[in-house]
Amino acid sequence: MASDTFDYIVIGAGSAGCVLANRLSANPANRVCLVEAGGSDDSLRVRVPAGILSLYGNPRFDYGYMGVPQPLLNNRRIPVNRGKALGGSSTINSMVYIRGAAEDYDEWARLGCAGWAYEDVLPVFRKLERNLLGQDPRYHGRDGELLVDNPRDPNAVSKMWVEAGKSVGLPENLDFNAESQFGLGIYNVTQDRGARFSAYTALVRPVLGRSNLKVLPRAEVLDLPVENGRVTGVNLIVEGEAAKLACRGEVVLSAGAIGSPRILLASGIGPAEELNAAGIEPVADVPGVGKNLRDHIDGMITVRSRSARTLGLSLANLPAMLAAPFQYFARRKGMLTTNYVEAGGFARTKYAGALPDIQFHFVPGYRSHRGRLVEYGHGYAVHTCVLRPGSVGEITVQRDGIRRNVLIDHRFFSDERDALTLVEGIKVARSILASPVFADIRGPEILPGPDVNGDDEILAYLRAEALTVYHPVGTAKMGTDAMAVVGPADLKVRGIDNLRVADASVMPTLIGGNTNAPSMMIGDRAAAMILSGATAAG
Repeated sequence: MASDTFDYIVIGAGSAGCVLANRLSANPANRVCLVEAGGSDDSLRVRVPAGILSLYGNPRFDYGYMGVPQPLLNNRRIPVNRGKALGGSSTINSMVYIRGAAEDYDEWARLGCAGWAYEDVLPVFRKLERNLLGQDPRYHGRDGELLVDNPRDPNAVSKMWVEAGKSVGLPENLDFNAESQFGLGIYNVTQDRGARFSAYTALVRPVLGRSNLKVLPRAEVLDLPVENGRVTGVNLIVEGEAAKLACRGEVVLSAGAIGSPRILLASGIGPAEELNAAGIEPVADVPGVGKNLRDHIDGMITVRSRSARTLGLSLANLPAMLAAPFQYFARRKGMLTTNYVEAGGFARTKYAGALPDIQFHFVPGYRSHRGRLVEYGHGYAVHTCVLRPGSVGEITVQRDGIRRNVLIDHRFFSDERDALTLVEGIKVARSILASPVFADIRGPEILPGPDVNGDDEILAYLRAEALTVYHPVGTAKMGTDAMAVVGPADLKVRGIDNLRVADASVMPTLIGGNTNAPSMMIGDRAAAMILSGATAAG
């Protein structure tokens, strides 16, 4: 392997990296290697939507990072689940297809990222999408690789959530990716006839026959050797053995908002003073590497119910559970089709401007009040997150001599407005759940609980229980200011001639929604940038 030389090396077979590998290898003159630290995605746990419960925290599929203690969240360490398999986090996510609001991308342009306004990125979203729902062609594509569909068999309680929103002025929204996000609805999903349809399934598996494309799984990137301002290759650990790939063209980091800054810092690309303190010799002083970490902080309401209409583990539900495998494999119906967060939507608190400032993920089953993946009994739950947080954290490399471990510090609630918004968000979610629509199945609220009512009490609950919905971005942001890591016109890393970053880490701000589809858009735009410079790197 040490003699292997490529025109393009893409690091990370996740949402963005899979798009890049597909586009760059379309020209047979380009020799492309797609490097992934994780292994195969070939598992029923991955393909069957309900298998998601067995993916989080599973070391085969999940890096299972833990953040550093958060002072404003009772010094708790927050889990940071990230996909570790072909497909990256699109192999373990909830398959929800959301792009964010048009205004999110217009804000990027205002922040100095020319060419990233909504009118610039909408054609890329449409190009990637193969919409199976006949949704408005002004916003949706028909000929792309990524299948977008409705859930095959949404739970009746998810539909009740949508209906309940009307009582508090939240209309049904049939398309969160069109004119407005406002309202509640059943989420569109990236599925193929009820099976997970990851970025790898969509973009790489169909082109594995290309002789100029090499997919290298179970290959952990240690660092990038740099000589005279150019990356010469990639240093790896493959199946426990040291290895090296040589690059005669470009390296593209698509390892995600945790992995990409980690590799940059390990390679001596980052804030020089911090690198020296970590025992790493600086190669390029790029102050913004690892900074600008943003994520969606989330609070949960969970309610017990006696109704077997909700998903749950119980004797009453035993017939449905026994029938589920037959329903799924024969007709792609039944409880195994659930992605658990089947419904949700967007709403405004009293702190919002024109845009919604909170997002809901509704679960038609009981979410454990003890943090268990499965809890006996029935119920329903709603997650509420702050869409555009003001709290900004950072990622640094541990001073441990191996440059492979990171410290993830979200600094949640460091912007007080996030705490105030989430408190209000919990109150909005409670008002929806109080609708008469839920009267027949309503049971006791377990979390936060009936005694948690005042703003101070709700905030105390959030400090004790709030987590994230796993949408980290921004740690190698694009822009023109002093903290920008990459330029918006080419996504090239400052000070390095042939290194780009293309994944969620380049987002200057966090979009209002789930991040899989936007990451794929970034990968497609990066490929276009690269290919517009030359038809082949060699």
